[in-house]
Amino acid sequence: MIIKILGAGCPKCENVEKNLNIAIEELNIDAQIEKVEELVEIVKYGVMTTPTLIIDGEIKFRGKVPSVKEIKGVLTKQ
Repeated sequence: MIIKILGAGCPKCENVEKNLNIAIEELNIDAQIEKVEELVEIVKYGVMTTPTLIIDGEIKFRGKVPSVKEIKGVLTKQ
């Protein structure tokens, strides 16, 4: 599973990463996490609001910090 966090390293982006790590650990999922922080790269995804969470190429959350529970919900549907 490849998970990308799109954002310029703001506090919200850090909270997404924190919640994501908790969810992955609690579900015992093997995932590769990539942080995309360069604006040019973020725009290539067609995203204008951050933070954005992409799981296996599909945008799951955009412009918000999902809770651990919300992240676990989308991870278990993969």
